[in-house]
Amino acid sequence: MHKVIIFSAPSGAGKTTVVRHLLGARDDLAFSVSATTRSKRTGEVDGRDYFFLDTEEFKRRIEHGDFVEYEEVYKGLFYGTLKSEVERIWGEGKAVLFDVDVIGGLNLKKIFGNAALSVFVKPPSLEVLEQRLRARGTETEEKVMERVAKAAREMEYENAFDVVLLNDRLEDTKSKAGELAAEFLGI
Repeated sequence: MHKVIIFSAPSGAGKTTVVRHLLGARDDLAFSVSATTRSKRTGEVDGRDYFFLDTEEFKRRIEHGDFVEYEEVYKGLFYGTLKSEVERIWGEGKAVLFDVDVIGGLNLKKIFGNAALSVFVKPPSLEVLEQRLRARGTETEEKVMERVAKAAREMEYENAFDVVLLNDRLEDTKSKAGELAAEFLGI
């Protein structure tokens, strides 16, 4: 059976760091590159970090049924999972590893059901999350506050996930994520 592991969290909770750790530690997982209409950040590469699409192209792909799931995360800012990415990874004989926002994670869990392990990466507090977002230096003050407000709403969904993984000590979080993946994949 084809399996997927979904990591979701509010922006800044550490899910991407945990996902990168798993990808480095396991050769039976492959990262599902999401599509987005947001601008590329410094150092990001199209096709590796995201498939960067303009809004017109994203909407055209929606009309053609190219997405497993998609959503407008912020006004005018779309993210989605391309069917071709999931099929590519399964074709390689690997499980799909998702790094998606909370609503995307819930949508993917509904789609894949028991073939999916959904993990909510929880920050120690909203204050710590805000500090992490500021430390990135990639967001305006307005965007930081918007993300913190969104995070507060997203935290209400943690119990809808199969597992809540508290990210208070990164090394412990990585270790626990590895244990969860090994148990779910039966390896």
